[in-house]
Amino acid sequence: MQHLNILFIDDDEIERLKFNRICKQSDYKTTILEAENGEKALKILDKQLPQLIILDLNMPKMNGIEFLNILRKNERLKYIPIVILSSSNNKEDVKKCFEIGISGYLIKPLRYEDYKQTINKLLAYWSANNLLI
Repeated sequence: MQHLNILFIDDDEIERLKFNRICKQSDYKTTILEAENGEKALKILDKQLPQLIILDLNMPKMNGIEFLNILRKNERLKYIPIVILSSSNNKEDVKKCFEIGISGYLIKPLRYEDYKQTINKLLAYWSANNLLI
């Protein structure tokens, strides 16, 4: 099981707090970088590269799809795995994200226990993944 460096991008402060809490309480070793929108995330990515990006779609300034398009056109950033964690279950959003090149798409569960279980499964998968850069 490897240490995961994750960039978590979500404009909702409660979501960021919740995600951090679950990661700290999990059995997985993580370092979490946070950004509240795509513009701030790009500034973080100028300085350091995470092994995984977890991205919300519905954000101000730059939405998740705009952010994805920028990342996938950048030679330095295009191979970072990106998992969408969004409240949107719009089939067009899902299709568009996979066309751009995401690694997974998860719907944010409403109940905390379900959310916790989803995040722990996500951490388990990526902690066991030997293909991370």
